[in-house]
Amino acid sequence: MPKPTSPKPSHLVAMGGGGFSMDTPPESAPLDNYVLRLSGKKRPKICFIPTASGDSDTYIARFLAAFPKSRAHASVLHLFRRDATNPHELLLAQDIVYVGGGNTANLLEIWRRHGIDTTLGKLWKRGNIVLAGISAGMNCWFDACSTDSFGPLAPLTGGLGIVPGAACPHFDGEERRRSSLVKFIASGKLPPTHAADDFAAFHFTRQGRRAVLHDCIKSRPTAGCYFLEKQGRSNSPSSVVIESLPTRLLDPAGR
Repeated sequence: MPKPTSPKPSHLVAMGGGGFSMDTPPESAPLDNYVLRLSGKKRPKICFIPTASGDSDTYIARFLAAFPKSRAHASVLHLFRRDATNPHELLLAQDIVYVGGGNTANLLEIWRRHGIDTTLGKLWKRGNIVLAGISAGMNCWFDACSTDSFGPLAPLTGGLGIVPGAACPHFDGEERRRSSLVKFIASGKLPPTHAADDFAAFHFTRQGRRAVLHDCIKSRPTAGCYFLEKQGRSNSPSSVVIESLPTRLLDPAGR
């Protein structure tokens, strides 16, 4: 008898910025090409979850333009305009689930109301899946994050917890991201944090029950990935160490 094949590993690509949301034209984004390549399929099934933007029509149109039939089998999970589609069956049939940016706090609350958080956790544990996202779509996978969901930047807990610690997107792209994050960590309001510049991303894989950092990638030479951690008992911002992680520049094809 042939031996049963082991499922392929789960992948998670957490983008600080970039992808079709920010690249022009959207279908040329190296970070998105990297995500597509991880699926191992010529035309993978990819589902966009635009919850954080309130199912923005403009955002959805940009996603569909970035992933035409020649590249992928694209679908969209609407949670504000529900139809007869079973959202759990839709997600479980995908090769890639891609979460868009917007309001992280609203996204997490709506997902829990609809049970999407549970289904995404099942996908991660099952394997054979690529999870990805930008901004709020980066934040959601971690225990906590720095977010502007309430206006001013603030700590937020209650993420999905697939990746331990906290997340901070747009580390170089938005004013006060860096300084406020350092204060949150120094005061103990946020745990150790993965921070990514615009056009940079963390690639995690599942090993056992844990998400393990596999690679740091970028589509712009100046972008970077960082790990911030408090050392000692002082609450001073000087107690926070910012480690710049080796971050690999992708070619246009996402290699």
